[in-house]
Amino acid sequence: MIQVFLGLLVLLGSQERSASSPALQGPAVVEKAPAPADVRNAIAKGADFLVKSQNADGSWGGVRNKTFTDSFANVETHHAWTVATTGLCCVALMELSQAPEAIAACDRGLDYICANADLKRPDQWDTDNTWGYIYGLQGVAKALAHPRYKGSPRDGVLRKAADTFLSLMKKYQSDKGGWAYYADPEGAYVTGLETSFGTAAGVIALCDARDAGLAVDEKMLLKARAAVERCRLPNGAFTYSNDVINQPGNSEFINNVKGSLGRIQVCHLAMLRAGSKISKEQIRWGLDQFFEHHKFLDVGRMKPIPHEAYYAVAGYFYFFGHYYAGRLLETLPPNERAEYAPRLQKEILKTIESDGAMWDFYISSNTRPYGTSFGIMTLGSTLIGG
Repeated sequence: MIQVFLGLLVLLGSQERSASSPALQGPAVVEKAPAPADVRNAIAKGADFLVKSQNADGSWGGVRNKTFTDSFANVETHHAWTVATTGLCCVALMELSQAPEAIAACDRGLDYICANADLKRPDQWDTDNTWGYIYGLQGVAKALAHPRYKGSPRDGVLRKAADTFLSLMKKYQSDKGGWAYYADPEGAYVTGLETSFGTAAGVIALCDARDAGLAVDEKMLLKARAAVERCRLPNGAFTYSNDVINQPGNSEFINNVKGSLGRIQVCHLAMLRAGSKISKEQIRWGLDQFFEHHKFLDVGRMKPIPHEAYYAVAGYFYFFGHYYAGRLLETLPPNERAEYAPRLQKEILKTIESDGAMWDFYISSNTRPYGTSFGIMTLGSTLIGG
């Protein structure tokens, strides 16, 4: 029994280093870095999967293959998830494929997003519509900044959809500045369980919109940035939800650094993009933690029940966390980016299935398109020089 207890202590880790004065050691050495050709082939195969898996109406994902993991969802919930998934697929294809069939698929995807921007709230407690706003906005913002679409016949329609998403994000922003995908049915209209990672993803989408020349409400952005900043704990983790006070015990559970691996990267990127005070040392510390404790993300991947893994890690944090880690790599000097890139490549390449798809959490037919989009964009961010 003592041996079992000691083994658990080893597995569950030692005390985290302080993020305010991190002992930076840099990324561990990968025994054999993946060949650039293998990375590019994986990206091409994933993009091909996206082209082949697109729905007839131009969307990706949908309500097919529904299981107990999304049995709570109604029609509008699935509608929002489909718009969000389609936004991610469009961004991935815009960034990573010039094939004629990929361009055509992206065109159809953007048309679908623009025709479905006015998403409705699914229920009094369900605000998954916010995911559609965030990744739908990111899709059209990236398109408006892309030479293929900027000033094209689609420009006006894309701008109209972006304005719709921006106005709805403002409508559903809570009094604490964040966005939630679950709400308090007995609370105020926009009072809910605002999450650090959802809010951070929203901040990044707003920054993408601003960079594309869209009129972003600065007060909305600053309020959201402050919400992300409030979630940062002294140990460097970010709380799961935007709580005024960290709940007792959570710092050794879901708000432990090991439980925050999939949130730290998106929150750091949101702070950086929105002008918060965050150092390169803190960013590197977060990446070091990501790889040092990566086994907890591995254990959580593909688990059918959210938060059933150690430190309440949910499967859906796997590709989400890697994608934003990749975006952070793009902010580092080339030599540092080159040090981290092989480790990130390794963690993505090991997940690829025979048809090029990737997935981490089962949720209807959105699972593989969103996972593949996040996965190939992560790989794309590791290729030095593009």
